[in-house]
This record gives sequence, C-alpha cells and structure tokens, in this order.
Amino acid sequence: MKYSFSKAITAIGLIPILFLMLFTGCKAPQKPNVVFILTDQWRASAFGYAGDPNVKTPNLDRLAQESVSFVNAVSVCPVCTPYRAALLTGRYPTSTGMIMNDIYLPSEELCMAEIYQSAGYQTAYLGKWHLDGHGRTNNVEPERRQGFDYWKALECSHDYNNMPYYENDIPDIKYWEEYSPNSITKDAAEYLSDHAQDRQPFLLFVSIATPHFPHHTAPEEYKQMYPPSEVKLNPNVPEEIHGKVYKEIKGYYAHCTATDKAIGELLDRMKELDLMDNTILVFTSDHGEMMGAHGRSPYRKQLAWDEALNVPFLISYPGIGQNKGAIVNAPINTPDILPSLLSLCDIDIPESIEGDNLSGLISAPDPKTDRAALVMAVSPFAGNYKDPEYRGLKTARYTYTRTPEGEVMLFDDLDDTYQMNNLAGLQEFSGIQADLEDQLHRKLKEIGDENFKTRDYYMEKWGYMIDMDCKCLGYKNWDRGEGVVQTPKK
Repeated sequence: MKYSFSKAITAIGLIPILFLMLFTGCKAPQKPNVVFILTDQWRASAFGYAGDPNVKTPNLDRLAQESVSFVNAVSVCPVCTPYRAALLTGRYPTSTGMIMNDIYLPSEELCMAEIYQSAGYQTAYLGKWHLDGHGRTNNVEPERRQGFDYWKALECSHDYNNMPYYENDIPDIKYWEEYSPNSITKDAAEYLSDHAQDRQPFLLFVSIATPHFPHHTAPEEYKQMYPPSEVKLNPNVPEEIHGKVYKEIKGYYAHCTATDKAIGELLDRMKELDLMDNTILVFTSDHGEMMGAHGRSPYRKQLAWDEALNVPFLISYPGIGQNKGAIVNAPINTPDILPSLLSLCDIDIPESIEGDNLSGLISAPDPKTDRAALVMAVSPFAGNYKDPEYRGLKTARYTYTRTPEGEVMLFDDLDDTYQMNNLAGLQEFSGIQADLEDQLHRKLKEIGDENFKTRDYYMEKWGYMIDMDCKCLGYKNWDRGEGVVQTPKK
C-alpha cells in the first residue's frame, strides 16, 4: 500500500479537503512510521522459515508468516561498511567510494535519516554504526551521524557482553547492561513506548551486531541447544574442515536464537502498542557467513556464493492484508531498499539514489516476477585479501560473476541449491551466460563501471592506502578521513 495524500487531493478536490480539515478538526493522514532491524552476518538460510534443519528462530519464523519475504535478497557488497553505506544512500560502492570496512562515509552523501527528517520524521539510531572511519571506539560526533537525532550507538564493537556505546550528546562512553541484543531491543521498545502516540512519525533504526563472531560469547543456555552431534552440515562443507565448523557453528546458531528472542520481545511491544497498523517494519542483515561452505572458513564473507551474498529480507507494512506470508523470488538489492521505503512513505526519491524503487513489488508481490541485482567486491581485504575482485548478477534462478581476469562462475540456484556445479563455459549454457553477461555490462554502464578494474585503480581513485598484508588502512585524501589510520579486524 502506497501512501499518497497528493493523489487523494487530486481525486477529491482541494477545497472539500480543506473544508473538512478546518471545520471537523481532521488532520492530514500521517505517514507511516519505519522500524528497520538490521543484524550482522546472518545468512538467509539460517532460519527455521528458510528450511534450516538446525536453528531455532520461532519469532522470526512467525514474522515471516506476517510479512512479504524476498527470498533472493542480496548484499550489494557482502561486508559491513560497504553494505551500510549503500543502504543509507541508495548508491553503489563504486559511486560513494565505500569499498572496504573502517572508512568514512562523507557528510556530503545524502542519507536515509536526512531524507526522512526533511519529510517531518523523528529519527533514532541504536547499535552498531560502522560508517565513521574515525576509530572503532571513538564517539561518532553528532555532525557525523547523517541525520539521526536520538543516538545510542558505537562505530563498531562485537564485545556482546560488555558492549560500549555513546548516548546522544554525552561525550563519555557507556556500556549496555547485558547481552547487547537484549539491551538494544529493550531500549528500542522504550523508544517505541515514548513515541507510539506522537502525531509526528518516526524512523527507528535498530542495528544488532549478532550473529557475527566471536561465536563463543553467545549465552551459554543457547549454546547448549546446539550440540555438534545434532548439527547437520550442508554438503558443500568439505569433510576435512568439519571439526572447525562444528566448533564455530554452535555459537553462531546460539547467537541466532538469542537474537531471535530479543527481536521477538521488540515485536511483541510493537503489537502491544498497536503500532503494526501504521508502521513499516523491515528485518534484514548486512551480509551472510560462509561457515565452511566451499572450503572457506567460518568468519568469511565478501564472496559471491549464496552463504555470504544472500540475506534475509522481511517487510511488513500497513494494509499488508492478504499479502502476509507472500514470497518474492525477484532479488532486492541493497541500494533498492531506500527508494522502496521512501515510495511506501510517499516521500520523493532524490535523484542521487541509484537503486530501483520496488515498492510496487512489495505492495503486490508476485513470485513469478524476476529481475537482476548487481553485486560486487571492489577491493577484498583482510582475510579475503587474496580473493579476486568481481562483479556479478543475482536473478531468481542464476548467480553469475566474473573477475577482471575473466574468471567466471555461473550457478543454477534452483537445480544446484548448494552451488557445487559451475556451469560457466559449458556449451548448453552459453546462451544463458551470454545473456547474463550482457545484462551485467548494461548495469555496470549505468553506474559508470562497465570496464571495471582491479582494486588498485579504486584505491587510487578514492585515496586509500593499504599494505601488502592488509594490516593497515589509511587515507591519502585527508578530506575523507581527517587523517585517520585504522587497523581493520579480520
């Protein structure tokens, strides 16, 4: 359902509307609130509703039954900072220069909260930020918060049981009192209680850093739910690394279940406050987790396989009605999220946004619709430093990628669920490969990246420096980071 007061005025006539508002005390229809729940490193398959035979996620399973689910949602660049920049700007990493972790999103970029502020919204941000580039524990100063007013957040930490944050204009560092998903969602619930009756709509962004590693720090009661002897690994996890995977996946699933419980309590509060009827609710993640798939160790992302690339995306909205539980197979990409939300809120979409407006597909979900989503790794870093750069496409059926050197991967994701059979170069798939390559070239041309190059070109273009071991990252162009030098974590 798309809110459009302007259309109502056109249809009924301006004078009767003004008469009714003046003499009956009626107010203009309020735009919907937006609650955006972002998790970290939660791959799309790791939910009960997605068919994972191990993990227990009853609250998000229930949300999936009440929402529209994009089952092929992708992370445009499956790692934290590039994803978050693309989400808040609706622009591609090659357009903003946000191609790695721990770099600064320039204040000149027009971002989600700034757009919502200009439309009369209150704005609030809780949790992990990872867009400031001034040090992971430094305070993100108010002028660098990209339009968010209410603030209880930190640049980046995964110390879930002793998570620091900064509050609004208070310069001293604070710490959440308990396991951070619990503390953050409780604070979000308090925010909702305080603003549920406001005539002014709000944008509440809840950024939870789990189930990102370290996995062993998950609450013990949840780790006990996943003894390795009862966990079933996917067939694309080689047997020789099973031991390493079992060690990590226990805590990964424990974080998932603990986080599901925290989110469930937040959802219950929304229902108690009768907010679901006038709120757009999104649940998603910034990227996935390889967890041993294709021989890649736990912790790894940045890759073009589904385990890293595919993310959950559930959206509920006022008037969802019979669309509850609907499935959309067409991919939604990170830059598509912002323009789609703006359209659902009847807010004009700025020209700077590069993503597509998929509000029509959200309002009228059709499982037969297809489209191609552009994905990329511009400058793989840290544990992925030796991996090649790539550009690629995700459709409802295929995943297609290529590197600057011409290495190609093509998977039929319907017939080959675990992407174990590369079809690139096979004669019987030559037509499909040619069509996908043509689509990829056209999409890259739209963003000025049709002749994409190796990482060195983009590092030089955006003024970044990195040593050969990828241990130190800094800026040649001080305007982007004020001379900050960072040490990215693996």
